[in-house]
Amino acid sequence: MGKFEPSLDPYRCELTGRGRYQVLHDAAEELLDELAEQYVVDRRETKEPAGPGPYAEYVRTVRLIPRHPAAAPLSIAFTDFPGIVLRLGRWFVETLPRGEDGAEDPAELIADLRARTDAHVEGGLWERVRRGLTGSLRETRLIGRGLRISRREPVDNREARAARRDGFAAAVQWAPWPRRAPRDAGRP
Repeated sequence: MGKFEPSLDPYRCELTGRGRYQVLHDAAEELLDELAEQYVVDRRETKEPAGPGPYAEYVRTVRLIPRHPAAAPLSIAFTDFPGIVLRLGRWFVETLPRGEDGAEDPAELIADLRARTDAHVEGGLWERVRRGLTGSLRETRLIGRGLRISRREPVDNREARAARRDGFAAAVQWAPWPRRAPRDAGRP
């Protein structure tokens, strides 16, 4: 995938405050276009809640669903902050920027977005539900070049049962996304 270089053009984004993260929206749009061009996926756009709860804002969400059943979907929600919510597979969720203080470097956030996405499409996402002493936990791991993220979070009994029914009692390592056939440049 090509590397996205954020523009520091003052007409395109502010260099301070919330507006400096507008480049995340631009980078995410470019990334989604690249992925849809390079991989065998269906692209769907909807308005969905950006988070849990009845008062979550509804935002534009783009979901890429691989046509291979063993490969996990990816979605990006475009929040009004401006920021994004990246969802990989069933449970991996990451909000960029991570806070509203404006201290994070947009270029680093774009690099994080690309690294997580690259690891995901290469088959680096692993998920499962595990019974613990005090209840069930969902575990996720995302492993890629220079990237290793592991998370454990409690899950309610209803969701744990549903996950087990769907095959997540054993570890599920999602398959790499299927690539599109290269286009023949020599064709008339």
